[in-house]
Amino acid sequence: MTSRRQLLQLLSAVVGASAFGSHARAASSPWRLALPGYRYQFPRDHMAHPDFQTEWWYFTGNLRDQRDSDFGYELTFFRQARQVAPDARAAWQTGQLYLAHFALTDVAGGGFEHRERLNRPGPGLAGADASTGRVWNGNWQAQLTGDHDWRLQAVDAGFAIELDLRSAKQPVLHGENGIHQKASEAGRASHYISLTRLETAGTLTVRGRRMAVRGLSWMDHEFFTSQLGGNQVGWDWFSIQLDDGAELMIYRLRRRDGSIEPLSGGSYVHPDGRWERLRLEDFTLRTRGVWTSPRTGGVYPTAWDIGVPRLHLRLTAQPLLDHQELVSERRLGPSYWEGLMQYQGTRQGKSLSGKGYLELTGYAGDVDLSGQERGGLTR
Repeated sequence: MTSRRQLLQLLSAVVGASAFGSHARAASSPWRLALPGYRYQFPRDHMAHPDFQTEWWYFTGNLRDQRDSDFGYELTFFRQARQVAPDARAAWQTGQLYLAHFALTDVAGGGFEHRERLNRPGPGLAGADASTGRVWNGNWQAQLTGDHDWRLQAVDAGFAIELDLRSAKQPVLHGENGIHQKASEAGRASHYISLTRLETAGTLTVRGRRMAVRGLSWMDHEFFTSQLGGNQVGWDWFSIQLDDGAELMIYRLRRRDGSIEPLSGGSYVHPDGRWERLRLEDFTLRTRGVWTSPRTGGVYPTAWDIGVPRLHLRLTAQPLLDHQELVSERRLGPSYWEGLMQYQGTRQGKSLSGKGYLELTGYAGDVDLSGQERGGLTR
């Protein structure tokens, strides 16, 4: 999903880091930790949570034009706090910093473009405003238009989107008891919300050609203060929208010694909107093929076999374009691969297909996921 943790390492390079304890509001930290018992409320929880240090809104989607050409897009907004109550009188205060990322995959044209922005909020350059339901960075914005519906607008050199997203399902709350645990210590977690089936329509502009498009989008929203452990060096994350109306999100966190974090897992969303938690032992992942980056030398496992035995589900995952690697324009964060995917498989012997996204990190050099305690900003 730029990589979520890795893009925030851009912010880390700019703002530095603070020390965090293990309690909800430890003496060394004015921000809350993600702990069990959080009560979600919508549409409130689609907007900003300034009592947590870090937050992001992450939109990805697969689109098709009237010529049946496939496109993928990614539009993400990140908020990182430095102060609990910054001086509102200072137009250029840095109590909050905002990072944004915009990417486009043109399958038929064989093109992949990406841009990134880093801004302070004042005077009006970036922010998240609950009163208007708007999250923005310059002329890139996500506007809440209903309880769970959004309008996206973003323009940059060579490409642009203007999309309406209507949620066909209620929000999915990943994890258990209101938290999505990433490591064993208390607070090493996030509050993680997804809108897994956003029916999407609007316009896409590529190299001066403006076209009508339709498709499906996926939105992740997470807020937290501290989450990953120091022995985690990368992750593999899949979002899958199947043509039978179901969705699947699975991920695994990779440790430095080559093992997989036992708290890795995911969620399966039934066609009627019910969801169930998946643990690491509920699914299998096997690499089928790799792509080697000519720019970074990273060797990315971009093709996979996926099995979820308890759901009688088997899938193969194949990228719709090989070169979907994001290399930071500012060279402040590590490189990673994230791109539009095609999924084919069976459930109980019946064929099905789908599309979605895959994010791969830690394959083009080490990724520092040590957390704030060692001065690194995760995700």
